[in-house]
Amino acid sequence: MAKYRLFLDESGNHGLTEINEDFPVFLLCGIIIEEEGYEKLRQSVNELKNRFWANINVILHSRDIRKCEKEFSILFDLDVKKEFYEHINEIVANNNYTIIATAIRKDRYITKYGRLSNDVYEVCLSFIIERAIFFLDDIKGKKELEIVIEKRGKKEDKQLDEHFQRLLARGTRYVNKDRFIAYNTKIIFKGKKENINGLQLADLVAYPIARYVIEPNRPSPAFDVLQCKLYTKNGNRYGLKIFP
Repeated sequence: MAKYRLFLDESGNHGLTEINEDFPVFLLCGIIIEEEGYEKLRQSVNELKNRFWANINVILHSRDIRKCEKEFSILFDLDVKKEFYEHINEIVANNNYTIIATAIRKDRYITKYGRLSNDVYEVCLSFIIERAIFFLDDIKGKKELEIVIEKRGKKEDKQLDEHFQRLLARGTRYVNKDRFIAYNTKIIFKGKKENINGLQLADLVAYPIARYVIEPNRPSPAFDVLQCKLYTKNGNRYGLKIFP
């Protein structure tokens, strides 16, 4: 049986009480990858870490990289920064995985549904899991799906797990519960310190996708590298859902 993992990370704040005018989006980004492909990905990320820090325990974090903070202060050296981004782009472009992401335009969402409507993280999770099931449907053979989410806090993780259990029990508008069961779908939570390279890749690609949603006409070399990884079927790009 082929095992697929769906690694999830976010960009932006999921709260609806305040909206950052410069970043009015919450985006949940999923990386779906088969077990063999994940071993190759882990190896390529660890090679990057060894090359620049001689330490595979460095956590790649998009914000720290952009701000050149913590271990990434080495990126103030422009030659090092150029080489580092070249290697990141190679990892993003040359590994075998598929991106499924959902963005919530929070201003539009509040106008349509109000500030006290469903948690936007849960909304995004439902959309992504649906599309992950569609993705697996097109692959021959028996498969199982493990969803890996970075821990956010006991209360938030409990709430999200309860939402997931409801999806398993009831299904969604487009995916009935039997299809979730068929893939033995389960969810696990991992802490940032556990150094999960799949979560780190999801974090790295989430930000440029969110920036693309906010400013689709702005040149974005990072998005150009990753856009071919977005889930596409019959010429339609299902790997990025913008809601509402």
